[in-house]
Amino acid sequence: MLFNSYHFIFLFLPITLLGFHLIGKKGHDKSALAWLVSASLFFYGWWNPAYLALLLFSTIFNFGTGMLLSNNSEENVSKKVILTMGVLVNLLILGYYKYANFFIDNLNTLASTNIILHEIILPLGISFFTFQQITYLVDAYYEETKEYGFLHYCLFVTFFPQLIAGPIVHHKEMMPQFVKNAIYKIYSKNLAIGLTIFALGLFKKVIIADGISIYSTPIFDAAEAGIILTFFEAWLGALAYTFQLYFDFSGYSDMAIGIAIMFGITLPLNFNSPYKATNISDFWKKWHITLSRLIRNYLWDPVSLSLTRYALNKGYGNIRIFILTIIIPIIFSFFWIGLWHGAGWNFIIFGFMHGFYVVVFHIWIKIKLNFSSFRLIKNSIVSSLLGWLITFICVIFAWVLFRAESIYGAKNLLQSMIGVNGISLPISLESTFVNYGLLPLVNLFTFDGVFSNALFSDKFFAIFCIFLLLIVSTFFPNTYQLMSNQPAFETYKEEVTRWRYNLAEWKKTTSWALFTSIILTISIISISGESEFLYFQF
Repeated sequence: MLFNSYHFIFLFLPITLLGFHLIGKKGHDKSALAWLVSASLFFYGWWNPAYLALLLFSTIFNFGTGMLLSNNSEENVSKKVILTMGVLVNLLILGYYKYANFFIDNLNTLASTNIILHEIILPLGISFFTFQQITYLVDAYYEETKEYGFLHYCLFVTFFPQLIAGPIVHHKEMMPQFVKNAIYKIYSKNLAIGLTIFALGLFKKVIIADGISIYSTPIFDAAEAGIILTFFEAWLGALAYTFQLYFDFSGYSDMAIGIAIMFGITLPLNFNSPYKATNISDFWKKWHITLSRLIRNYLWDPVSLSLTRYALNKGYGNIRIFILTIIIPIIFSFFWIGLWHGAGWNFIIFGFMHGFYVVVFHIWIKIKLNFSSFRLIKNSIVSSLLGWLITFICVIFAWVLFRAESIYGAKNLLQSMIGVNGISLPISLESTFVNYGLLPLVNLFTFDGVFSNALFSDKFFAIFCIFLLLIVSTFFPNTYQLMSNQPAFETYKEEVTRWRYNLAEWKKTTSWALFTSIILTISIISISGESEFLYFQF
């Protein structure tokens, strides 16, 4: 079931919300939790009831394993065996459903074998709920979890707003909320805030992301078909997808957080204007925040700490220590980020690209620290602007690998973007170059037309839309800046900088109610069919 569907908006959400609060209001806390868990399972099973058994097995298995880890008072060796077996079972399930065909295809290519594996349908959200539970097992091993009932754990895993595409929640963020009596009461302010955030997210998805996709899809399809794209066609397609992905995923995250607040539950922040980042490290602090946090806490930190101890024990010099403790953990972590996103070489290369970006950034920081007087650009504003531009362009190039269906399609598009196929200008400009004595420049360009493949007719409107979205994503306040003055967002106060114009902040007023009603109505009217969220495939 999709958030951007009529049966979710008009049936599932109001029935689930009303039932939860009516049952909870009568003091039946466990019954209310059971209602919400049942609704969440129905929500997941709507897509494919057959995979409900997988979700239930994963939940029951990990709860039982977590209990063994929490209650095991024997030697650490036993706990390590339990943790290892628990993590291994989760990874085997994930590996079979998500990566089996990928590995078999590559094995067939390398070994010239003909192993055939039946088609495996990827269960929705399997990466999200699997890694969420692995972190729970690790925390249980280190005795960082508290005792909660089975219903609480089920809701932690299956809570429908974040079940399919995150945010990836931590048990200590969610479990304590489920035992608070306040969540069983309906508060008008929670409903108003939640509905506003949901409306903003729905508008991002239906109007912006789905709207701009009509310009990205033809370009990427053409690249896969081997059509030679012009320089400007390639950049238009890449930019269109850059904004499609951002508004699609941030729209989903907004809707998830908004729905959760209606139930009195706060989900963690997942986006904080990543396209405003002035360096690649800052980008990953703002993009898919909960994934970055998971990788940092459970991969980067342990690997870096272990290698640091090893390097110090060996008495290595500064350069070798830097390679071992910074570069290797970065490459290792981003390899897994790439593979987490999908079973394909394009995703692995995407991860390595970002790993390379972050390594270069850390080398640059190291140079600046060691040579404090070294400054390429002294003006801080110009320096920040250049940093933003470099970061944004690097991100766009990586998104091409992320979106392309194959390495072949990505290569075709990237070649056009860097001018390998020439830079084509309007035919009318050729005579202008000649008349003004610019003959040397004529050889640098071709004059076949900027959009010679005619992949869409309204190219000037496409350019306008991309320019407008660039302005919105880099200068406008994000959803959480608009809502940062509300008690429901206390969690985010250290992460979100308040917008400089207080007039833009949300208030429980007629003006905001009217604005929310307008964008919600426009979005609902504009829903055509069921457009899946891009992160559903992960």
